[in-house]
Amino acid sequence: MASALSEKLSRLVKQMRGQARITEDNVQDMMREVRMALLEADVALPVVRDFINRVKEKALGKEVLSSLTPGQVLVSIVNEELARTMGEGVADLNLAAQPPAVVLMAGLQGSGKTTTTAKLAKHLIEKRKKKVLTVSGDVYRPAAIEQLKTVTAQAGAEWFPSTPAQKPADIARAALDYAKKHYFDVLLVDTAGRLAIDEVLMTEIKGLHAILNPIETLFVVDAMQGQDAMNVAKAFSEALPITGIVLTKTDGDSRGGAALSARYVTGAPIKFAGTSEKLDGIEVFDAQRHAGRVLGMGDIVALVEQVTKGVDMAAAEKFAQKMKTGGGFDLEDFLAQIQQMKQMGGLQSLMDKLPQQLSDKAGKVDLNKAEKDIKRKEGIINSMTLKERRRPEIIKATRKRRIATGAGVQVQDVNRLLNEYEQMATMMKKMQGGGLMKMMKKLGGMKGMKGMGGMPF
Repeated sequence: MASALSEKLSRLVKQMRGQARITEDNVQDMMREVRMALLEADVALPVVRDFINRVKEKALGKEVLSSLTPGQVLVSIVNEELARTMGEGVADLNLAAQPPAVVLMAGLQGSGKTTTTAKLAKHLIEKRKKKVLTVSGDVYRPAAIEQLKTVTAQAGAEWFPSTPAQKPADIARAALDYAKKHYFDVLLVDTAGRLAIDEVLMTEIKGLHAILNPIETLFVVDAMQGQDAMNVAKAFSEALPITGIVLTKTDGDSRGGAALSARYVTGAPIKFAGTSEKLDGIEVFDAQRHAGRVLGMGDIVALVEQVTKGVDMAAAEKFAQKMKTGGGFDLEDFLAQIQQMKQMGGLQSLMDKLPQQLSDKAGKVDLNKAEKDIKRKEGIINSMTLKERRRPEIIKATRKRRIATGAGVQVQDVNRLLNEYEQMATMMKKMQGGGLMKMMKKLGGMKGMKGMGGMPF
């Protein structure tokens, strides 16, 4: 949805440049483009109609500010209403209850409930310093119980055992009792899903809700579900008092309709979005920031957060100190920089958060090819001995052949990596001992910095 809507809006803004007023004609043009983009994104028709009507009502006859064009005003209105449709502000989990605060996970099979349960456990442990217990009430799929056990351990939470021979209601009572006796702050309950809505599923989850009396009932929905998300959301909201929505698989080839449809039908805020398959691949949903992404404005805040989270600050400090003292840049350092990039989520993940204009320019690069190239470089360095990494100058023909064979690449690939390393090492050397400041002065980078508190350049 992001790219389609952004492209259409950008094109229309250019067409409307120079017009002094928003008119019914140019609003109609804009709304036609927006309607098509939303429908292509699998947003349910009632949601599209409501959204279009609200934007038209706000836009018609609105005076254009002296510094803005009609296109920019309309984009502003669309951005505002898009954020309003997805919810306003940030809505984190409400845990204001006598411990344990119970969170019930609901949704169809395959929506990502089990993985999301572990992601939330990790989020609550790391961000809110809570003691977390998880339990699975999915007695129909033994693999689901084992999966929750595995991912809970990875998240650093505690898992309450259950078996397919038990009844979900009995599991819920036992887990709640255990959580109370062992002073857990939060109990996360993963429930059974079905491939489609049925009466048995709804009756069971209503019973669990009555037993557990959860402070939060989260509806987990696959962001790629499209039009059907509205029907599923409606069925669950009629059966349960949904307090929040979790969007999963937002990093996939999603057209994004589920976000708007589920929020519209349930009236519940979107609280979290799954951004990757990793256990830390979840973020608190911010409607304003998400609307900015959809409209091609990017999400620089999320980009900074992602980079900061992915950087090993201790390693970065150690590297900086090494460069400062003239320790030299070797292939171990080169490998560390590659691994830092991977920890940040990769090139595509970073690109997705850039404003449209910047990502369009960077988009000329083949990202898949770039990602493969990074993995190839990592493989080549990993095929070297520790001595070779620390003293690249000893890597001659025989060693190159051995390294290439070990990495499954050609000798030319090894040569290419060594050339890139040489270029980076030369650049790092120039930056040592004030070399960076000298380079900036040569480039005129210090112009305009005079008089800034007598900085010692």
